[in-house]
Amino acid sequence: MSPLPEVAVQREEIAQIARTALQQSGASTAVADLLVDAALFAEDRGVRGVGVAHLLDYLHAIDAGRLDGNAIPRIEQLAPGFISCDARGGTFHTGFDAAFDELVAAARSLGVAVFVQSGAFAGGQLGWFTERLSTHGLVALGAINSNALLATAPGTGRVLGTNPMSYSFPRMEHQVMTVDQSSSAAAYVNVRDAAARGEQIPAGWAVDAAGEPTIDSKAALEGAMLPFGGYKGANIAWMVELLAGMSGANWSLDAPSFDSGSEHPGVGMFILALDVSKLRHDFVARADAHVDRLSALGVRPPGTSRVLPLSEIQVRTDVLDQLCARSGRSGGQP
Repeated sequence: MSPLPEVAVQREEIAQIARTALQQSGASTAVADLLVDAALFAEDRGVRGVGVAHLLDYLHAIDAGRLDGNAIPRIEQLAPGFISCDARGGTFHTGFDAAFDELVAAARSLGVAVFVQSGAFAGGQLGWFTERLSTHGLVALGAINSNALLATAPGTGRVLGTNPMSYSFPRMEHQVMTVDQSSSAAAYVNVRDAAARGEQIPAGWAVDAAGEPTIDSKAALEGAMLPFGGYKGANIAWMVELLAGMSGANWSLDAPSFDSGSEHPGVGMFILALDVSKLRHDFVARADAHVDRLSALGVRPPGTSRVLPLSEIQVRTDVLDQLCARSGRSGGQP
């Protein structure tokens, strides 16, 4: 099948349409602003699976009751440099934003700080969280678990989440190097989108309901995702599961689905923030020079390059039609 048609929309226009759609569906102004900001962050970096189209997942979740678009997170300082948050059925973004200033202050005061969050919905692009910390000069490591979608190997069922992890390092001239990847060979939303388009998926992405490797995207949705790199990727998924579980959130096996049903997933987040200015050498300058040296040798730095904000966003017409309808715009497209 041919790809679904797309249309270019001015950045501020699609942002306004999306914000209004979220608010009309029951999200608070703060939640709408944060989700749209995260979606555009993903679009700027070419990670479109969790960009504007992913906002429909939040809208459908609010409709079904598995996401509280007005939830007010509860923040608690458990110990010096150890901050806990209960998202109370809301988004990770709201709790992180509410605790952000305290987290940065703790990292700068103590050299290191930890933020854990439980009771939340799916996180979208985890790099949005870690990179925000690195723009304040901090090294950041993040982990989020999800409802169980991942088999640790062919022949096993869904036992872990696709469990993304992200790290961000500050560079010179206000640049940031961010790596954001799932533990699965591909993001679940990519398989779901392929199934919607009637397309096959590459070998090694998933197994069917019987635990057999498959390239049939619809069969994969009935089965499970596979980890990248075999058991080594599964080990990363385990690490993320245990780090996110420090928050007291649901284990992946116990978490309701993020894209069906009426129960919120209640999954967790772990964020580690380090103030490297406390070290006795200029780590940021040294690391920046090291990255440049490797680049000069033909080594591609990891992660997706940080780019200037796109002036236009390419949006699938079906996604745009739904956002326009929910925002109260007549005639579908702007």
